[in-house]
Amino acid sequence: MIASPCLLMVAPNGARRVYQDHPAIPLTPEELARDAKECLAAGASAMHLHVREADGRHLLDAAAYQEALSAIQDAVGDQLLLQVTSEAGGRYSPSEQRRVIEALQPEYVSIAVREWFGDAYEVHASGELCRHLVSRGTHIQYIVYSPEDVYHFNKLRDKGVVPHGPAFLLCVLGRYADPPIADPGRLPGFLQALAAGDHWAVCAFGPTEGDCLALAAQQGGHARVGFENNLWRADGQLATHNAELVAETKARIEATGRRVMTAPEARHFLALTTNARTGVTL
Repeated sequence: MIASPCLLMVAPNGARRVYQDHPAIPLTPEELARDAKECLAAGASAMHLHVREADGRHLLDAAAYQEALSAIQDAVGDQLLLQVTSEAGGRYSPSEQRRVIEALQPEYVSIAVREWFGDAYEVHASGELCRHLVSRGTHIQYIVYSPEDVYHFNKLRDKGVVPHGPAFLLCVLGRYADPPIADPGRLPGFLQALAAGDHWAVCAFGPTEGDCLALAAQQGGHARVGFENNLWRADGQLATHNAELVAETKARIEATGRRVMTAPEARHFLALTTNARTGVTL
């Protein structure tokens, strides 16, 4: 049997790290475009995108997203699937997060379950927007930080708060706080909580990132790599740029007998989950 291809996403910057953390972290549209081109050449299928204020602070702003997306698309065309974040980053309320994503109507967005659905007062409005986005063709990746988040997501879906059908979840191993370094041993807890038919990926904090992503690939999952979560190569040395981590992860995925998806394959993969929810036949 031919092994299914793996979606390899790069998360080049995140909400917190700045040039003092790594001189090659891309913060401006021009830097993101250059990074996208390098990461595409290294094997990435997709990019998870954050934008920043002029002073480096995390920013949720539709116009800033449009500027960055345009710069990246000028550099790589449609050869990278571009996902925007809706992360609060300690700055934004759920209503502010929703407002930006509703205005942007992106091709692909990541939504943290505990941010959008952690407060009972936000559940209705957040669910309504998720259903609207999916009906308009936006792909959603739901971010989960614990097995409890997965169970909460399953209940939301059972109740029809978020769209029914297969979903794509990102399992986060490790955090900025304790434990700061990802433990591959935590992955089985996430997988046990997942509902049948769901797709999943892993991102991981710190120098164990590569081990976590290799395990995900072995288990049939997908991978997100990059400076948002980790700055170090598998040998413990500081990576020079995101593309180095992408190339390293691609090699580890291929060592499991799988290959990395192209952007068109990634779009088709996401369309299968979205159209299963909406009842559209491809």
